[in-house]
Formats: sequence, C-alpha cells, structure tokens
Amino acid sequence: MSDDAHCLAAPGAPGLEPRWTSSSKVGVGTAYHTSCRVWFTLSHGIVNEIYWPTIDTPQVRDFGFLITDGESFVHEEKRDLLHEVEYPEKDCLFYRLTNSDKDGRYRLVKEVLADPHRSVVLVKSRLEVLDEALKGKLRVFALMAPHLEGRGKGNSAWVCDFAGRRLLRAERGRTFLALGCDRDFVKRSAGFVGVSDGWQDVMQHRGMEWEYGKAENGNVALTGEIDLSEGLEWTCGISLSASGVHAATCLLQSLAVPFEEKRVEYCQQWRRAEADEKDDLSGHTGDGGSMARLSRCVLLAHEDKVFAGAIIASLSIPWGDDRGDGEIGGYHLVWTRDLVQSASALLASGQLATPRHALIWLSCIQQEDGSFPQNSWMDGRPYWKGVQLDESAAPALLAWRLWRAGGMKDFNPMTVLTRSARFLMLQGPVTHQERWEEQSGYSPSTLAVVIAGLVCTAEFAGMAGDEEGAEFLLAYADWLNGHVDEWCACGEKDGRKAHYLRITPSSSVRPDAHPDPDSLEIQLANGGGKHLAREVVGGDFLHLVRLGLRAADEPLVLSSIEVMDEMIRHELPQGPGWRRYNFDGYGQRDDGEGFDEVGVGRCWPILTGERGHYELAAGRDPLPFIETMEKMANEGGMISEQLWDGEDQPGHGFKKGEPTGAAMPLCWSHAEYLSLVRSRRDGVVFDRIPACYERYVKLRTGYEMEMWTMNHRTRWVGYGKGLRLVLGEAAVVKVWGLGASEEEVLELEARGVETLNVWFVDVATEGLAAGARVRFEVGGEKGEVEVKR
Repeated sequence: MSDDAHCLAAPGAPGLEPRWTSSSKVGVGTAYHTSCRVWFTLSHGIVNEIYWPTIDTPQVRDFGFLITDGESFVHEEKRDLLHEVEYPEKDCLFYRLTNSDKDGRYRLVKEVLADPHRSVVLVKSRLEVLDEALKGKLRVFALMAPHLEGRGKGNSAWVCDFAGRRLLRAERGRTFLALGCDRDFVKRSAGFVGVSDGWQDVMQHRGMEWEYGKAENGNVALTGEIDLSEGLEWTCGISLSASGVHAATCLLQSLAVPFEEKRVEYCQQWRRAEADEKDDLSGHTGDGGSMARLSRCVLLAHEDKVFAGAIIASLSIPWGDDRGDGEIGGYHLVWTRDLVQSASALLASGQLATPRHALIWLSCIQQEDGSFPQNSWMDGRPYWKGVQLDESAAPALLAWRLWRAGGMKDFNPMTVLTRSARFLMLQGPVTHQERWEEQSGYSPSTLAVVIAGLVCTAEFAGMAGDEEGAEFLLAYADWLNGHVDEWCACGEKDGRKAHYLRITPSSSVRPDAHPDPDSLEIQLANGGGKHLAREVVGGDFLHLVRLGLRAADEPLVLSSIEVMDEMIRHELPQGPGWRRYNFDGYGQRDDGEGFDEVGVGRCWPILTGERGHYELAAGRDPLPFIETMEKMANEGGMISEQLWDGEDQPGHGFKKGEPTGAAMPLCWSHAEYLSLVRSRRDGVVFDRIPACYERYVKLRTGYEMEMWTMNHRTRWVGYGKGLRLVLGEAAVVKVWGLGASEEEVLELEARGVETLNVWFVDVATEGLAAGARVRFEVGGEKGEVEVKR
C-alpha cells in the first residue's frame, strides 16, 4: 500500500456539524449468508446508511453521484432527478434504481446488492444519454459521506493506491472503509463537508478542481470522478473492515468478479429463504402475495448476522435529516416488544429458525431481576432505561407460539419464563412505561400481554409437571383479568359512552392500588398537555380481544370502539387510519417540520392492522384492512411508522396518506401486516392464546384471591374473596383481625413456590363480614385491607 504522492491537506476542518439522512427508505438489503455482515438502505435514488459489522452500527451517511455537462448544469441524484425503484428478481432484496433527468435528456440506471460472502456493497451503474447534444459531454462523480462507528465527527479520509488501483479510504477508531470503482477514478479528493468536499467543488466548478490527499479528524467526504473513457457502465464498491488492508482486499476481490455472477449468487441465497408451498399466503392478500413475500424478506434482513435472532426495529433514523451524533440509537436497536412481533410474524409465515434464535437471544440478555431492557444493542447492553412490563411478558408469548408451531427443538424456555413471571408478579400491575414508552400507569394493552404471558407460562409449567407453579400463576392472572375493567375503564359521562382509557395514570413506585379512571388527570409527553385521563383515548384495549381475554362483542369493547373511532380515526386515500391517541405529540408538526421533542402524532399503519385483527375476531373479513395496508406502502414496498393525515404540505413534500419523516420501514408495521394475512388464512387471530380464550371468554373464569405485594398494596378485598400476600423472599407475617379479638396476633409463615422463587401467605378473609378490617406486618412493612361488597 502507498498513499498518493500528493498529500495536500484539505482546508476547512472539521467541516459542518454532521447530520444523518432521510428515514424514508424505499429499500433495505443485505446478503442472506452470514459471512456478509453489511446492510444497506436506499432512499431518493441513492444508497443511504450502510451498517457494519452488526446491524446496530451505521458507518455511512450516504453514497450517490453528481452528474454535469461541464458547462450548464450539475445534478445531484437525490435532489435533482426523478426516482424509480424496481425489484428485478422475485422474493429477493435486489434493487434497480432508475434516476432520470426531469427534461428527459439522460438517465442513470443502478443495481444494488451486497457481496454474497464479503462485507462489500456493490452498485452497478449505467449512464444512458438520450439527448444527442449531451453525448460525450457528461461527467459523473461518486460522492460518499462516511460516518464511521455511528459518528460524523472524528472521521479521517485519504486518497490511496492498493495493487495499482486508485481508491479512497476513511478511518475512525478501529473501523476502516475503502471506496473504489472497477473503471478506476480519474480524479480523487478527500475534503471537509461544507467547505472543501467534492460537492462544493463540482457545484462551483462544473468539475473537480480540488484534489486533496487527506482530510483528518472531522466531518469528511470522499469524491472520485468515474472514468467513462471506455464506456458508460461501471461498478462501485464500498468495503468495511477492522483493517485498512482487509477493507481494500475485500473491495478488490469483489470488483474482480463480474457483477452478474454476484447477482446470481445473491438472489440464489435469498431464494433459500422462500416460504414453503404450505405456508404460501398469497391467496389471502389483495395483491397476490407480493407484499407478504416482501415483508418476510424485510423482517429477515433486519436480523443481525453475529447475534442471530436479534432483530432491530428499523434500519432508519427517524427525522434523520435533523439528527446528529447525539442520536446514536436511532431505531437500529432491539426492542423486545418489536422483536417478538417480528419473530411471531415470521412464525406466521412458516419460518422457524429465526424465531427460535430470537427467543434464545432474549433469554441470554434477560436482566438479573427477570426483566428485559427497554431496548438494547446487539450484545444486550441497555440503551434507554425504561421498564415496560409488556416487554417482560412478551417472550412467553413467543415461546408458546414457537412451541405450538413445533419450532422449539431442544431449547427449554422455563428458566427465562419463570424469572420473567416472578418479576411481573412482584413489580406489576402498574408499568413504568406502556407500549408507546411515555406513561406509567394501568395500561390495557400492557395488562393484556402480561395476563397472556402468565397463562402461557402456566401452560409450560403444567406440561413440565409443576402443578403448584401453574396454579399460582393462573390465580395471579385471574386476579389481573378480574380488575382490568376497574383499573382501565371509565363510566358514561357527558354523552360519551363508557370506554377503556389509553392508560390510567399512576406511579409505578408504590402506586395507588385503587385508581379512579373517571377523575384522574394525565400529563402527556411530547408537548401533549394535561388532560383528564378519560379524555385520552387509544386503541390499546384491542389487545384484550386479540389475545383472547375479551369477546369482540362485549358491551364495553363495543362502546370503546365507538369512542375510539370518534376520537382518533382518520380517513386516508388508502382507507381508514388511526392515531395512537388524541393529543399525541410524537410526529410531524402541523407546519410540516420534523418532530423536535414536540409535534403531532399521525396515523400508524400498524393500528389499521390491529383493527383488522379485531374485525376478524368479530366475525368479519379483514381483507379491506389488508388491502389498505398494502396501499400504505411506498413505491419500494416499505411500510412506514406514521403517515401524514393532515392537509397537503407541498413545501415539505407531504401528501395525505404518504409517509412522514418517521421510521421507514418499521418492522412492526410489516409484522402486523404479515400476521393479519396469516390470521385471515386461518380464520382466527394468529396471536390469540387458546388457553386465555377458553378460560376468560368461554368459561368466564373469575378470581378467588385478592393479591397484595410490596409494590401494589391493595386496601380492599372483595366480600367472599381470600387475600394472598405475594412476597419476594421468605418471611413470617403477623396478622391482626382474624382471631377472637382485633388485638389477637396470628403468625403465618410464608410458603415458597420453588419453581417461581416466590413466597406467599394466604390470609383467610373469605368468611369475614363486609366492613371487617385485617391488619398485617411483613418485613417491617404494614398493610391493611377492608372487606367490601
């Protein structure tokens, strides 16, 4: 290796403050083989973020071309040309991008893939000149912005030669990038963004006047002029490695093999992931199965290659145009909830290996107390620190679905499930955050997942012969289920029917065990303001029907549907859409500006899918909702997190029903769609837990025991009900109020449930009269309950 002889340093260090790029992807891709550890995204006709060596680490902001006639114009692909995206191969994340001059004078046709066995992104390009006057005049310049190790700052770039080839390279910390072209570069330069980079040069001079040899420690860009002297086709490669020599070696090895050979192998790899004929869902879609097949590929592409089973939320950074180095997380992290949704959808499509890997990966990152991180990096390190009870319950749902599908093989999930169940019982039922990660309180969706998770764990315990553990779990689940409506629903008032709240607010530390949903106020996040909790409505209660805890035609469910549609339903060009809740502040602002701690929450495609699941549970065909979700996808088939539901904003490019600057694709959206299609095929909601449906809908099982824990100290026990103290350690409980006099003390030793690592004391309140009071003391903490009718 030798650097170029001219090593003129670029001026203008450190360059402009770095920013990421648009989250509105039209495609994502990677090779299916695990030896390729690079992922790419596409937007506005160019390659956006490239990730390596794990899917949580972006290394490149974008890579595209500048085109000029040297005299009258300079066009930047992403800003100045018209963009089309195609899938030349079925069931494969192989892309053809066609970027055309608005005046029809030329077009640039590009095909994008990853090397099937190396961490190299390859872009084959063909310039088609349609205007005779431009033939022989156009010049093309490759432009790349490295953001190595997830940072725009602190990058260094050089021009260099390897094996006689004229390359460009960048470096930060222990990460190295090499950029090259099979036709070689005529000119090369490394500069600082906004000052001495190639974009500034070409825009000013209609060509490259600057040839800087190095730009060190800043926000840098690499530029190279493509050699078009031998023809108008070329292939560029971007290689990433932990070694500069290795990055260049892999790059040149990839470029040495004809692109067509790479294409054939790349597509063959992806075809190994095709669903079997018995799992074909095409006949239950509105588009012949195209979106279902693509959604399956999108979910598989979001799985890491080093940490198998770890599926991130999205290969995007929401509102990335306005986000800098401080937003290192983006959505390229693993949320347990999103992972379980994605893995369950893959199960629904007949894929077993990735869901099993996902469950095992989750088992290995479980926290010591039995909980799961709010979100995490691939190695399990938590990023945000919130505690969400549904995320600790969700792995039990995945385990049950995997077992039902026959995909568990020799893995035994009992350890992770029992540890999770212990955490849920001792910490619940109030969650620190609900599924939208904003509020603490009694959430109907969180409670639905927790109840179903405990029932699933009880099923596993029963199959393992642990009848004591199974009965204990079911008793607690019964208690939760018996109180959901009391905690989460308000009565009729001011002409609005009784309905489930989005969430009943309460602190998760020593919460009020008997909240009043009718009178409590809630302070919403993201500038949403303060409101009566009963006035804040969402569709979270639909999980009660989806998981089998409530019948679709129960009066409270039906009245909640009416209120939900009145408050948060919006008619979009594709069909009905729903916001998360009214007063939501997480989304594109009304003036079209991006979310910046305040905004307006827009319609989420997943909520259209959730409503489709409800309609199926109610005995109606969900096909209209399937078709609506298909129409919600963009031209590349990607489904966004949010869609613009206001009036058109031409200045910002927003039209009603089209994606906002939120994450796209969102795996949860694709998973919801895929699960809905499978549900339609089965004629029953795929996520429904039969044991829940049998117990709570068909048999209408009630609860026999009121539960008291250190974290949730009930003050009332229903007449004729028993009282169970659930403890995290062995103890002797002193009880007053059960003997011949109120001052007589009974000492009750807690019994242990070995498999769950919990202890309990049953206090015999069943025979007490209404109004009777029982006092007790455990571990220095005192409690009192009153028997109420």
